[in-house]
Amino acid sequence: MSDHPEYVPPRVWTWEKASGGHFASINRPVAGPTHEKALPVGRHPLQLYSLGTPNGQKVTIMLEELLAAGHAGAEYDAWLIRINEGDQFGSGFVEINPNSKIPALVDRSGPTPIRVFESGAILMHLAEKFDAFLPTRQPERAEALSWLFWQMGSAPFLGGGFGHFFAYAPTKQEYPINRYAMEVKRQLDVLDRRLADNEFVAGDVYTIADMAIWPWYGGLVKGWLYDAAEFLSAGDYRNVVRWADQLFARPAVARGRKVNRVVGDPAGQLHERHDAGDFDTRTQDKLAPSGA
Repeated sequence: MSDHPEYVPPRVWTWEKASGGHFASINRPVAGPTHEKALPVGRHPLQLYSLGTPNGQKVTIMLEELLAAGHAGAEYDAWLIRINEGDQFGSGFVEINPNSKIPALVDRSGPTPIRVFESGAILMHLAEKFDAFLPTRQPERAEALSWLFWQMGSAPFLGGGFGHFFAYAPTKQEYPINRYAMEVKRQLDVLDRRLADNEFVAGDVYTIADMAIWPWYGGLVKGWLYDAAEFLSAGDYRNVVRWADQLFARPAVARGRKVNRVVGDPAGQLHERHDAGDFDTRTQDKLAPSGA
């Protein structure tokens, strides 16, 4: 039996601003900027505008891994975009990402700045730029890219589907929660079976596929997403748990997870990152409270 009255769709949908939900104040059916606001630019070749959500963590993990591997050209400034406050609709941000989603990157290392948006595209841009964390030979390259795009296609069911209805929707509804919980568990099973015979997602080598998948599915089994690990019996996916712990033990992953993060333990937050020393000086303490 349904725990919610049946919804009859109207013949023509109209935007009800008071629809409720965690992100009701910023969700809207039109694109474009809502206000004029230029983006700051730091001194490093790479300028990242982001928030420490799973999608944002993918890129900061990649950048920290590149620096740990000795790629000095990967130095970056990470500027905080507070999506709950609508920063992603400022004119400067919309100019580099017309889709108004974090993360967005501007590569200023050449004569003409290059904008890159969508987390998967940013990972590929950086991997190809530095010839790192993406195999160049086949079939290894195809395997890594297949799993990268598996994440891009699968995670919306975890985030916008399960996460929204389980954690953020104004009412708890049985059908969507059950529907998306089933799909998320299927995805975890896909990943668990893959990791049963492989150290990393794409095989024996750590790649951008791991960096893309870990913040979502690693975070889920670690209990960091939606407080849903017990509900989904996420700990039963032992191979995913093994892999999640293995990656979290990498110093670059631990650092990348902190950048632009504004929730959780303050010791795990670095609101903005402009220098490697920021992890020691904890510059987030100098910023205004996030209210998150």
